[in-house]
Amino acid sequence: MRLLLDTHTLLWWLGDDPTLTGDARRAIEDEDIVVAVSAASIWEIALKRALGKVEVPDDIVAAIEANDFVPPPMTLADGLAAGSLPVYHRDPFDRILVAQALAGGFTIVSRDPRLEQYGVAVLRT
Repeated sequence: MRLLLDTHTLLWWLGDDPTLTGDARRAIEDEDIVVAVSAASIWEIALKRALGKVEVPDDIVAAIEANDFVPPPMTLADGLAAGSLPVYHRDPFDRILVAQALAGGFTIVSRDPRLEQYGVAVLRT
């Protein structure tokens, strides 16, 4: 299994938030599972941080690396795919996660039920 963390899931993980379900937590902790974090999530976090909507570690990249999370590639094809998806979801960050998950065979770890409409595997948080 390959996991791609939704932005809120990443923040819950880094903050040890109890909202993160046991199944999701166990999957992320499993050393045999590849866990990925998209550059799109870091972009989203940086924007929200600049607006004062979220508090994150000063060096979130180091925190991600310390957890052995990997960055999946973000390709031109992913951008085209994200823009071509049906409009079940308007959030551009979630749309790129869907495109990356579909292209890379990832299961998205998220609480957002709209993602499932795209036919992508979702592990609910």
